[in-house]
Amino acid sequence: MSAPAGTAIPCGPAPDGHDAPYWEGLREGELRVQRCSDCRTWLWGPRRMCPNCHGFRLGFEGVPMTGTVYSWCRTHHPYMAEYADRVPYVSVVVELPQAGGVRLLGLLDGDEAAIGDRLAGFIERPSDAAWPLPRWRRTEGGPA
Repeated sequence: MSAPAGTAIPCGPAPDGHDAPYWEGLREGELRVQRCSDCRTWLWGPRRMCPNCHGFRLGFEGVPMTGTVYSWCRTHHPYMAEYADRVPYVSVVVELPQAGGVRLLGLLDGDEAAIGDRLAGFIERPSDAAWPLPRWRRTEGGPA
């Protein structure tokens, strides 16, 4: 399930720039998640203020690309033209235990998923011009 050559999947930093370190991390081969420097709470999605302590000292830290399936959905209808040749595909909500249990949305490399499945992430680089995307594969060992 890779994007065909020359097809850019719309993604990248939001106009407000809060998630730019996340995208830059993917370009550098690392998954980065926002974390409050004051209370050490992990945050997703990126924001200006910590919802836990109301601090403004937020940064991004690298985390292992391992997690579990919290939820999933198989999509048969392409909601964007760029995905027309990629259906069906499986979207997963991945819970990251090493990042305080925050949950990220991603695409599964494969067509079978179950809640609790262990996942290993990798970074897909569709083209030099496009932003890299986090992707996920089921690992051996079944549910966590």
